[in-house]
Amino acid sequence: MLFHQSKLFCYRRIDLTGDLTSKYTFYLCFSVKYKTHKLVHYHNLKYSEKQKKLHDLIQSLHESGMGYRKIAKLLNTKKIKTIRGNLWESNQVYAILKRYKERLQRLEFINKEYEMVWSRMKIKYELN
Repeated sequence: MLFHQSKLFCYRRIDLTGDLTSKYTFYLCFSVKYKTHKLVHYHNLKYSEKQKKLHDLIQSLHESGMGYRKIAKLLNTKKIKTIRGNLWESNQVYAILKRYKERLQRLEFINKEYEMVWSRMKIKYELN
């Protein structure tokens, strides 16, 4: 979720000399716009230690050339269960690798910094 905020600032200037201060009030006005992704609570920022070890094992097996079915078969023969305690299937192995990539992209997106945009400053006045 991208949050946009625009804020208008007006500062009163009262240090003018002469008749102007008695007739007019002067303001220096400008706006500042900024964007952020950090105002939303993300509950999935952390992996548990078990999840991290399991992902690293699956990724190393996949990088060594094993397919998803062979990895699932190997995990089942080593009696390593899924997080919910079930046997492994090839689609679950694929999902572990896919979701980890998505998580990294999401973390990069959340931590992206944007520059603030300042508007032109204007002097406004009003009659007292």
